[in-house]
Amino acid sequence: MSFLSKIFNRGPKPIIAHSKEGNLASLRAQRAGPASPGAVKKPDTFYVTASVELGNTTTKSIVMATNLNTSESYLLNKTVKMTRDIRKPKPNEEVFGKTVWGIELSKESVTELIRDTVLESLKKCQVDKDEDLDFVVRSTGVTAGFATAEEAGQLIIALADGCLEADIPPRKMSPAMTISQLPERLQKHSLLENIMFDGAVVSVVPPQGKETVANEMEGELVTAGIKLGAKWTDVDYRNPCVSLDFGSTLAGRIVNDNEPYANTVGNFLGLAGVVSDSLARGSGKIDKKNGAALDLYSDKAMKKADHKKAEANALEAHKLVNITKVPLDVERFGTVPVNPEAAEKAGTTLIGCDVGFNGDKLPELMELGAQFYDADGLPTLLSTLDYVSRNIVTRVLDVAFEENVIVPGSALGITGRAGITGRKPQLILEAVQDKFENIVFVEDGLALGSAIMARCMNSMGTPKVPIGGKQGGRCILKDRMKMMGGKFA
Repeated sequence: MSFLSKIFNRGPKPIIAHSKEGNLASLRAQRAGPASPGAVKKPDTFYVTASVELGNTTTKSIVMATNLNTSESYLLNKTVKMTRDIRKPKPNEEVFGKTVWGIELSKESVTELIRDTVLESLKKCQVDKDEDLDFVVRSTGVTAGFATAEEAGQLIIALADGCLEADIPPRKMSPAMTISQLPERLQKHSLLENIMFDGAVVSVVPPQGKETVANEMEGELVTAGIKLGAKWTDVDYRNPCVSLDFGSTLAGRIVNDNEPYANTVGNFLGLAGVVSDSLARGSGKIDKKNGAALDLYSDKAMKKADHKKAEANALEAHKLVNITKVPLDVERFGTVPVNPEAAEKAGTTLIGCDVGFNGDKLPELMELGAQFYDADGLPTLLSTLDYVSRNIVTRVLDVAFEENVIVPGSALGITGRAGITGRKPQLILEAVQDKFENIVFVEDGLALGSAIMARCMNSMGTPKVPIGGKQGGRCILKDRMKMMGGKFA
């Protein structure tokens, strides 16, 4: 930091990869290619994906278009619904799970919500589901209300049913087996003749054996999404890397530097945005049962905050927050179903964030939020939420370093509403910059992850602009082909 920056109390500036917005018709109209006289410029090819996510707080359909020549992704539309507004299960419907806030879910109610959200999203960005849409990826952060990690798969089925009811054909939700199964405009961009999808997403393989944590897919997607989002920045966010997704719940991975595929050596799980939501509910300014910190946030109010008092309040709140390596003798941590023994066999360290035991001290956190609001007012309470998120980041990373699972030289990537809003990026950067050389904050990490997973499933890499592989390294296509016994192009 420069001398002048210190005088004026200006810390380092966070690198934030904001989603670049675009219109599909306009993007396709742009011509790309050599600028030399007489050269014919050809239109770029765009791969259009929809990410459908049912979260504890929000349900989203995010439509992305990725330039298959440059790996640059554009946001076509983001349609967001509050999950709390899902219709209640009817008397004849089976409740198969609930959100972390206790909102009951039936297969039928989820199906309807997903159908309506997807159709609204596609309509808003004028993407034809038959002609324009190439792939749909479904994911969920709702893992708290399921008895086991396996049962969470039922929700994924409900998400698929919602897409089917929106008339999305099954072939657009599963990988192609041959190039001929892809639309003609995409065939030249696929490497299916040389390599098949083998489960690795952007050169990272998931833990082997039994599912170790219910939010495994979420961690996989956000790690991939941060890699893609980082392409809009100068940060080389390839292996080794650490990803943290701060939605209502915590997700993310620790990835080593093995080649050609890196291994997942750590998983983050538990509560994240829920911690801030509980404090915010204490204010009485939002619904005590269904309100979220998002409902309360105000840029204008933040300018009046007492940040020193907020930092002290956050330390007080963290006395209720338990962050540790997940013990071997539990089946659930931070409300998330886990299998610590399977994780240990797979060589994966589980690091969790809880409030009390499986959230049983969230009411105390809400009472604390009420005290903060009464004593200090709304602006300082909002600032407190920023420091609370910062402290979660520093504490989970401290555990990871203590367990010696973070490879030296790892890049850090953060996404999710409770990690990139307000002053959180600045505070987090100041707190961990001495531990990581490269740190990037990414909007819509989960949606970007869906876009890149869809490409991985159909072997649509960009060898000239690799997203997988090691930092500073070349594309790993040849290594993969050798490993699979494929032929060289």
